[in-house]
Amino acid sequence: MALAVTVLSMVGMGLQYRLVEGRMMAAQRALLTADLDGFAALYDQRRIIALRQAIEYRGAAATGEEMLLLMDRNGKVLAGTREGWPKQLEPEGADFEIEPAQVFSEAGVRWLAVARDLPGGFPLLVARSLKPVDDTLAAMRRGMLGLLAAILVAGAGVGWMAARSVMARIGRVNALADRVAEGELDARLSGARSDDEFGMLETHVHAMLDRIQNLNRATHRLSDTIAHELRTPLNRMLQKLAKIDGQEEVTADLRAEMRQAIKVFDSLLDISRAEADQGSGGGLQPVDLSAVAREVWELYEPLAEDKGMVADASILPGSMVLGDRNLIAQMLSNLIENAIKYCAAGDRVTLSLADAGDRYLMRVADTGPGLPEDIKGEAFERFVRAERDRGIKGHGLGLALVRAIAARHGARLELPPSDTGFVLEITWPKIQSSRAP
Repeated sequence: MALAVTVLSMVGMGLQYRLVEGRMMAAQRALLTADLDGFAALYDQRRIIALRQAIEYRGAAATGEEMLLLMDRNGKVLAGTREGWPKQLEPEGADFEIEPAQVFSEAGVRWLAVARDLPGGFPLLVARSLKPVDDTLAAMRRGMLGLLAAILVAGAGVGWMAARSVMARIGRVNALADRVAEGELDARLSGARSDDEFGMLETHVHAMLDRIQNLNRATHRLSDTIAHELRTPLNRMLQKLAKIDGQEEVTADLRAEMRQAIKVFDSLLDISRAEADQGSGGGLQPVDLSAVAREVWELYEPLAEDKGMVADASILPGSMVLGDRNLIAQMLSNLIENAIKYCAAGDRVTLSLADAGDRYLMRVADTGPGLPEDIKGEAFERFVRAERDRGIKGHGLGLALVRAIAARHGARLELPPSDTGFVLEITWPKIQSSRAP
């Protein structure tokens, strides 16, 4: 906006400059026309004699803004304000009309001149100095440059203040969006809302978040209720199956299926508990993330090697975070177990933990089939599985639990682009010194 105002001001000043220049040049041409008309009248009466006398009279009283010269056919000066004909001028025409007029420079001064070759070979020069025009235009240019500088400074100042005000208000909404993206569905903007478009935007965002939160609670409440209510009767069925004699193969299959169902319900309840505690910080203690990662890796590394995979870990020691040791171990177990389950012999699985400024960067990667492009956007939702993986045991709850546990700890998940396999990066907030033991 400031730039647009500046450009429009420049255009306006440029038009004014051209207008003033045109008017002043017209005034000089009018003076020159008046001079030529007077000389023409005298020339009509007594020819060269009258013209010579008039130029001698005018030359005696010249102020430096006029240039008059009359010469004979041999190049001798008959009358005038100078001693010779300007080298850069050539006589044009033989009358006293203003056209054609010429502009030439001499000693740094521009002149508007009419150069004629009168009948009989008498060169005549009548010119008006354009110094007043040039001085006025130079003063205008200096004033325009000063005004332009002032407009730029004022525009930049006003633009900066306006942009700062607007960006501050947009920043409030962006900050809220960041908090919601990290899992704080109950986050809201504090303070009164203004009665303008930004206030309306904040109101709509709050209404949207309220609706999302209510729907999310209703969905989770339903899944929690189902999981809780069905888990108990399934456990009773397992106990009763243990008392049945005979048909051991059938009862064994039933027990396996029921244990899988109970495992699904346990995972759902674990996800719900993690999401319910999200953002509260309650129950979290200082945990050595490096030690937990090392213990889980040592548990699964032999399984990967037994399957013919290449297992590699690079873990920064002494990485302290505020968290729940069991939940962190459960998260890592899910990720590494999935990597081993979906990879084949010859594939590589890696776990790394490194310092990343104010956070720790954990990276779990494998060279297996990876996630199909069509489900990457919803990979962390419950019960999401690729069609190609339907033959592999699983229920699509592993990454949903990983996301819930990460949100519980204030960690951020990211699926960076990868040419092959699956890569997940988790950035953990470092423990604050004031909360350290």
